[in-house]
Amino acid sequence: MSLIRQLWLLLLATVMIGVLGSALVTVGSARGYLETQLRLKNSDNAQALALTLSQQNGDLALAELAISAQFDTGFYERVSLRDPEGRMLFERRGSAEPTQAPAWFARLVPIASVPGVAQVSDGWRPLGTLEVVSASSFALADLWRGSLRSAGWLTLIGLLAGALGSLVLRRIRAPLQATVEQARAIVERRFVTVPEPRVPELSQLSRAMNAMVQRLQAVFGEQGAQLEALRLQAQTDPLTGLSNRGHFLAQLSSILAREDTPRAGALLLLRVHDLAGLNRDAGHTATDALLQTLALSLRSATAGGAASMTGRLNGADFAVQVADADAAHVAAVLQTAVKTALKPWIGVRVAIGAVSWRAGDNVAALMQAADTALVQAEMQDGFGLAVDEPSEASAESPLGESGWRLLLQQTLERGDARLGSFPVIGRDARLLHLESPLRLRLHEGGAFEPAARWLPWVLRSQFSARTDLLAVRLALEQIALDGRPRGVNLAADSLADSGFLAGLRSLVAGHVQAARALWLEVGERAAVEQLPVLRDLGQQLRPLGVQLGLEHAGERLARIDRLYEAGLDYVKLDGALASGLAQDSARADFVRGLAWTLHGLEIRVLAEGVADAADAQALWACGLDGITGPWVSTQPLR
Repeated sequence: MSLIRQLWLLLLATVMIGVLGSALVTVGSARGYLETQLRLKNSDNAQALALTLSQQNGDLALAELAISAQFDTGFYERVSLRDPEGRMLFERRGSAEPTQAPAWFARLVPIASVPGVAQVSDGWRPLGTLEVVSASSFALADLWRGSLRSAGWLTLIGLLAGALGSLVLRRIRAPLQATVEQARAIVERRFVTVPEPRVPELSQLSRAMNAMVQRLQAVFGEQGAQLEALRLQAQTDPLTGLSNRGHFLAQLSSILAREDTPRAGALLLLRVHDLAGLNRDAGHTATDALLQTLALSLRSATAGGAASMTGRLNGADFAVQVADADAAHVAAVLQTAVKTALKPWIGVRVAIGAVSWRAGDNVAALMQAADTALVQAEMQDGFGLAVDEPSEASAESPLGESGWRLLLQQTLERGDARLGSFPVIGRDARLLHLESPLRLRLHEGGAFEPAARWLPWVLRSQFSARTDLLAVRLALEQIALDGRPRGVNLAADSLADSGFLAGLRSLVAGHVQAARALWLEVGERAAVEQLPVLRDLGQQLRPLGVQLGLEHAGERLARIDRLYEAGLDYVKLDGALASGLAQDSARADFVRGLAWTLHGLEIRVLAEGVADAADAQALWACGLDGITGPWVSTQPLR
């Protein structure tokens, strides 16, 4: 029921209660007045008649005549005379007089006629007690007529009050509707402030609503700050601000396992030689300054790299990962940056070991290879450097940008693609949806390649919008066939395409039934850098039943105030947060706080990259709504 209708009902109920209450008070007052008048009349008549009887010198016959005469001249219900011992000497009773008042009114509002009592005597000798009771039917009729008049006037006043109230409601409808829209916007996870209306009460309401919106923004900002503190505690080294060992290795594992990351990259390990000796000779403060300077130089040197990560593995060891880069080139750049940064520290030695990686490599084997290169670098003087190149060269022939563009254009024109299928399950092991990454067959008769193979060239060739529309179309067609929900990830570059949103909405609108089982997700960066576009995407697709969420999330979720405005339905945490969660209490606290905050925004929380049962149980304990990953793919579905 709308707020306006509730106000109408409130106004109607108020008028009715006022009219009914006034009528009851009026009838009650009139009834009391009439009963008082009857009591006074009975008393006065009894005293007058008793005086007359006292003058009869005790003659009962004359007394009877006087009583009958008095009874016949008035409207009496009963007149009786008793002797001093209480015996009835004489009594006259009248028949019930007809009244204009209805019987139900007489039952609801009876009028009691209190008897008038007087003593009859002959000088000092008491002769008896006289009781006079006047008839109440005439008073009841008068009360009924007065009640009708009062009810008529009160009804008229109530109608006038209702008409006046309706005019007032019409006058305040517009600002009140604006306040209702503001409340609806809050429910839809949008921050909206409205101008304060001229009506004082509504002005206060609008002011309070605007203040509440501002407080909500402040609360989300505080929650974001708390989450950021938990994230730093769980994922970073307190001295340098770099990722700690657990988080760095979890991120590296996630990158190697995902299909939408670059196919290759470089991993580098750096070690400060004899850190214990430096700490002893130069002092704790100077050594800390050296490590902080080294961390800053590593972060600055890799700031422009694609999907770069920098971490501190332990006291003296640092690690750097740069995707889609040559290991020897990155190592040379880091060597120069470290030499320049640590030039003020005389005698400091830093060894650098580098190795190339490819998607699907084992983290432990990759770290072992990098450590082998690091040992070789430590044998050198000063800033030693060793690069362990892979023994097997790539069998792929270089196509170049124009070759890749032509190949992708032909593939997209053929529509030679299919979707993967990885289950996302809820707490009860029921299927929430199937993750459906797109795979392209680049050569006729060849294999379907994962995104790691072609995605960088799709982005470089500006084909991301066409590729994502192809993935959405395939997902809708498969949903129409088997009815199973499917999730498709959209590239941030697609959202920046001017015609993508229109094409996507047209495509989804053409599959109304299947759209209700479609889950679309974008990278976490889109929620921060392309918030208006993401908000428009949600406003256009949510009425069609499409679920909208973030994937690979975790690093930037602390910006809750902006995340709330995005209007998301779910958030899928990055595999780096899920991997090894059972053995990392600090990270578990961060995930638990993140889930609690997102649930407060009515956003479901999922996790990807779950590799074993222990991590799955830890995620359920943190309050997550769903998980996916290698372990989930091995479990039976309900």
